[in-house]
Amino acid sequence: MFVDRTKIYVKGGDGGNGIVAFRREKYVPLGGPDGGDGGRGGDVILKVDQGLRTLLDFRYQQHIRADRGDHGKGSSKHGKGASDTVVKVPPGTQVRDAETEALLADLTEEGETFVVAKGGRGGRGNSRFASSADKAPKYAEKGEPGEERWVWLELKVIADVGLVGFPNAGKSTFLSRVSAARPKVADYPFTTLAPNLGVVDVEGADPFVIADIPGLITGAHQGVGLGHDFLRHVERTRLLVHIVDAAGVDGRDPVDDYHQINDELRLYDERLSRLTQVVAANKTDLPQAEDGLNRLRRELGEDNVFPISAATGAGVRELLYRVSALLAELPQESQMTEDVAVFTPGPDEEETVRIERENDTFTLHGPRLEKLVAMTDFDNEDAVKRFQRLFRLWGHEDALKDAGAKNGDTVRIRDVEFTFWQEQDDE
Repeated sequence: MFVDRTKIYVKGGDGGNGIVAFRREKYVPLGGPDGGDGGRGGDVILKVDQGLRTLLDFRYQQHIRADRGDHGKGSSKHGKGASDTVVKVPPGTQVRDAETEALLADLTEEGETFVVAKGGRGGRGNSRFASSADKAPKYAEKGEPGEERWVWLELKVIADVGLVGFPNAGKSTFLSRVSAARPKVADYPFTTLAPNLGVVDVEGADPFVIADIPGLITGAHQGVGLGHDFLRHVERTRLLVHIVDAAGVDGRDPVDDYHQINDELRLYDERLSRLTQVVAANKTDLPQAEDGLNRLRRELGEDNVFPISAATGAGVRELLYRVSALLAELPQESQMTEDVAVFTPGPDEEETVRIERENDTFTLHGPRLEKLVAMTDFDNEDAVKRFQRLFRLWGHEDALKDAGAKNGDTVRIRDVEFTFWQEQDDE
């Protein structure tokens, strides 16, 4: 089963917790803090494997989580970091954020990797908080949560040449004729429901990869007849071979068919209509093909139309030599033009806090503040005091007051709620 688009949830491993511990040895009556740090959580990494051709496996493994790091130990022993979780994907896989649709990665080369969800860092043990003012801190950090997100995986077949044309034009028969691929061939529309790849290796020319793109119909650019699912696979190709039924077996007009397919390509992506295109007038072994072939030649020029019969093989070799020669002249770069979204929050973005109010409840959102909450052990009184001190130092208490918060109101950050209370200034 060919699957070329699927949605998955990924989560990096949480960091291990730091630990509160003190040195306890004979003859060392004043042993200081020696709690170790937690280990780093594992990353979720996507890696290209040339042996894969579909995203089918993700239909059965939709949630992918990396392991968390080990917790710290006494004697300043740090927890072990977790191993990364490496997930194999086929070449041509694009990764998009499910919420924003931003393109995060475009994975095409064997062994290419992308960290789709980073693991959290380990929490610091109490030995890391010792200072001249607090020589025996009784608190430590919890591990940082790993990144989590929903992403779309989209597969765009990578091939040098794409076969396009209406259903039943003979694309699958042509592919089986020129390569070792054995696509399903039958005399009814939409025989091909998934792209088929084949390697063309003709004597006297460099081999190339060719993809049979499922037949397009009018309205494909709007998604009609699975149009979007089919058209995305054309985007990677450097050259198109347009198979036209010159005999008009299904009562179609070959010249109209040629223009309709090109209209669909242009409406889906203007760049596709500018790709180098070779027109193959197929089914010339049938008597009624002569009129259609002559009309195509008058419309497009005699040198631009190659008469072939995919069923008998007539004219196919000449067409392949022409395609090979054109590929040698075309650049090897990927046809991908969309920018990959690379966002690294700076200090301002990290520290910015957004306040939402609903009656007497104030919800705060902000990367640095939410991370502080996640890594604070609210069951530890000293850790809570540290949180209160930083909350006030970072200006969030004053920001809440400016937003209308009064003593007794509820403040929510992530899944933690507490009561707002600010000492009143003496008049």
